[in-house]
Amino acid sequence: MSVVFEAKYPKVVECLLKDHNELLAFYGFPAQHWQSLRTSNPIESAFGTIRHRTKRSKGCLTRDGMLHMMYKLGMCAEKKWRKLRGFNYLAKVITGVKFRDGIEVAENDQEAA
Repeated sequence: MSVVFEAKYPKVVECLLKDHNELLAFYGFPAQHWQSLRTSNPIESAFGTIRHRTKRSKGCLTRDGMLHMMYKLGMCAEKKWRKLRGFNYLAKVITGVKFRDGIEVAENDQEAA
């Protein structure tokens, strides 16, 4: 595939080949986690509310008052967060269980590979 685009987009192909492992690292996690790993929406939505309110109240609060307001807004936003899909796999990920293409690799499969 890189041969097809290399003549027209050499820098893009070079970048993709160089970062291939990092770009596809999410395949080493459970398939249920892929959507959460590939999106930045949780970060954006959490700070969107805080950013909106702090712009409106600039100069109206002390530093401590602003920090308190940001903390409270974060706590309110947290109530609307969804649970991670496949949260029951988190313990396995933390303990180092290997996944290949989103599927757990059994001990005997690792030895054969």
